[in-house]
Amino acid sequence: MLKKTFSAIILMFIFVNAFSQDSTAPAPATTKISGYVDAYYRYNFNDPKEGFNTGGTSFTNSQNSFQLGMASLKVEHSFGKVGLVADLGFGTRAKEFSYADADHLVPVKQAYVTYAPSDKVKFTMGKWATHIGYELLDPALNKNYSMSYMFSYGPFSHTGIKADFTLGGGSGLMVGIANPIDVTAPSRASTKTLLGQYSYVGSKFSAYLNYMGYFGAKTTMPTASSLSQFGLTMVATVSDKFSIGYDGTVQSVKDEEDDKSKSWWGSALYFNYMPTDKFALCLRTEYFGDEKYGLKVGANVFQSTLSANFKVGNLLIIPEIRLDNASQEIFEKKDGTTKSTATGILAAVYSF
Repeated sequence: MLKKTFSAIILMFIFVNAFSQDSTAPAPATTKISGYVDAYYRYNFNDPKEGFNTGGTSFTNSQNSFQLGMASLKVEHSFGKVGLVADLGFGTRAKEFSYADADHLVPVKQAYVTYAPSDKVKFTMGKWATHIGYELLDPALNKNYSMSYMFSYGPFSHTGIKADFTLGGGSGLMVGIANPIDVTAPSRASTKTLLGQYSYVGSKFSAYLNYMGYFGAKTTMPTASSLSQFGLTMVATVSDKFSIGYDGTVQSVKDEEDDKSKSWWGSALYFNYMPTDKFALCLRTEYFGDEKYGLKVGANVFQSTLSANFKVGNLLIIPEIRLDNASQEIFEKKDGTTKSTATGILAAVYSF
């Protein structure tokens, strides 16, 4: 009942502000077009028969082959206090990202409109990438090319309405209401997701405390009577050449059949070394705990990924080596299964 009342208050506040009078002259209209194309080669030293590894992470599950990741095109337009974003993607990465949508919606990574009645409040309605986690869908915005377990099994996107508030002193607050996670157009819309984030952004340190949780009628995506997730993301700038990122999250699900709460959790560190603007190194270390309930991979996994970034103009070249070790035999190999796997990737991303 409290969540429903809170949601109604948010919506009422949005509409009141949206129709408030403003006598200031609007700024000139602006339009920005950007995009990228990425491709990669991946080799798994276990040489699995099927290519795909049980318990793998998103987007890079091919074996000994060259792959197109995604061709992406993003249009951003604003006029005064109103703006829109249309972010489209084509390729296997876009298809996996929009796994819960019908075919005609797969290319829509993000599509939303915004209204900012003041410099302290902005409202957004449509589909946008999730606020939970350290990593992003677009490879040009990450230093590692392969994805973490927490990214792969957390939410990808939300479709709904949200409000961002600037609180002062570097602090901010976001609240929102959305469809079930990753679903753009559900056939049944009674289940909703409550979204929240508290953020602090300083000159040397940033932190984001994130939340999402289902409320309303039961949903079938996933099959759960309730689902909630908390996350904490932090970034500390040690020097102009070195920074450390942290990502931690826990997701809890109550199953419809036995009404028991189950959860998985993860924690990761990102060590970023950037000696020049043309070269960088990133070491990611992640622990993913899922052995007790087996909700996602069925094991506890520790993975380390070392990626180099070579920048040549608008071209980013990413060689990467990754080691995954699990508590159970979840990885395929040529003649069976094993607890560990090693992979190498060579990726190229051209942005404009």
